[in-house]
Amino acid sequence: MSTPVSPSRPAGRRGHRRAGRLVALAAAPALALLAFPAQADVPEGWDGQTSEFQIDGLNALLLLLGAPLLLFVVIALLVFLPAMVRGEKLLPDHSGVEGQWIGGPRQGVAELPAPDGEDSRAGGASGGW
Repeated sequence: MSTPVSPSRPAGRRGHRRAGRLVALAAAPALALLAFPAQADVPEGWDGQTSEFQIDGLNALLLLLGAPLLLFVVIALLVFLPAMVRGEKLLPDHSGVEGQWIGGPRQGVAELPAPDGEDSRAGGASGGW
């Protein structure tokens, strides 16, 4: 196993790297000391004066019931409109569904053996007390 040997770097490059690190470390505190606090006035209403916001019943009803209802209608249209434009049926048609026996005989119950006597268990389930 051999380890590749990298050529030694000249001393000048090492000095530049060290100087760059010093400048980067000294720049952050210097910028923090140079930053001035924002000189802004107190916004209106923050100096102890309160103005009450009044809303009437109709606007509250529109906001609390109308906005969610409108959002529901928009989402429903975004979901169903593309299918309606393509002419697809939106509800499943259950009228033509037959009973399915998964794993059963292909011809239905006609392939099942009929009972050949009173004690026969062929042909279906039985129960007793």
